[in-house]
Amino acid sequence: MLTFIGLGLYDERSVTVEGREALRAADRVFAEFYTSRLVGTTVDDLAAHHGVDVEVRDREGVEQRPEPILDAAEDGDVAFLTAGDTMISTTHVDLRVRAAERGVDTRVIHGVTAQSAASSLTGLQNYRFGKAVTLPFPYAHGADGVPQSVRDGIDANRDRGLHTLVYLDIKVAGSSPAGPQPGEPDEYMSASTAAEMLADDWDASALGVVVGRAGSPDPVVAADRLGALADRDFGDPLHMLVVPGDLHHLEAEALETLAGCPAEALPEF
Repeated sequence: MLTFIGLGLYDERSVTVEGREALRAADRVFAEFYTSRLVGTTVDDLAAHHGVDVEVRDREGVEQRPEPILDAAEDGDVAFLTAGDTMISTTHVDLRVRAAERGVDTRVIHGVTAQSAASSLTGLQNYRFGKAVTLPFPYAHGADGVPQSVRDGIDANRDRGLHTLVYLDIKVAGSSPAGPQPGEPDEYMSASTAAEMLADDWDASALGVVVGRAGSPDPVVAADRLGALADRDFGDPLHMLVVPGDLHHLEAEALETLAGCPAEALPEF
């Protein structure tokens, strides 16, 4: 049995009760933290809290060399851990398909996702979100500024009146030749950097909503024009950015009340 467990958004306590029970009952526990991280804990603290040994796999160890995970799942109960919800990344879908092709039973235990948290914290209605985009570090895509695909994605959503969740790049040391090398600190794009990039290459006057440290005891939600958000410090990672489309009057009220949005940055009703 291979059980995929989403750990939620922040620390070792963010996992659901069902996920915690399955994690602690597993014969072996694997994890990856290159698609996202639990910034409120460490792997050692996660393992100690749940009384397990956690074998962390890098990108190659999941995508190119998954055999140790699959071999263990053929002979016993294996847990595979990720931050957020475990099936958001295609990496994990691929691993589940490979397990099924080998006749290994699989199970999915969901965790809170960044996307649901962004909607919940901002007051923007979840069914009014369109396709999400990811904003990479310029060095990661080989050009300056915002990739055309990101701008096109935001524009396509706005043409339909929909909000866009912008995931901000994470580079885990050793996970990519373009990123930090082993032993160097991981890199997390800040919301101010993302707002500055979009302000410079897309539209500085457009409304943006920052979500920082979702799932933590001190999340940050701030709304303003992108040009203004670029000049603010939103503290420790992880950050997300939302570019709203058309706003319902209740959404506008939520942004003003919950995110401190200046009235002049909001549409009139």
